[in-house]
Amino acid sequence: MFSLIARFLVLRPLLGVAVLGVPVLALVAIGLATVVALKLFFFVVLPIGLVIWLVRNVFKPEQGE
Repeated sequence: MFSLIARFLVLRPLLGVAVLGVPVLALVAIGLATVVALKLFFFVVLPIGLVIWLVRNVFKPEQGE
């Protein structure tokens, strides 16, 4: 199996890079974008949402009494 892939890359280097390189680069880019989005969510969006929720609950007027 390894010899087949090696022969494929030697005989057709541009096609081999296109077949094996582009999907790997796409997966790496998608993975990095996911990590950045999750960090942004956990460290920016979630704390701001929690602060807004806490402020609303602390300073809201009492109802029903």
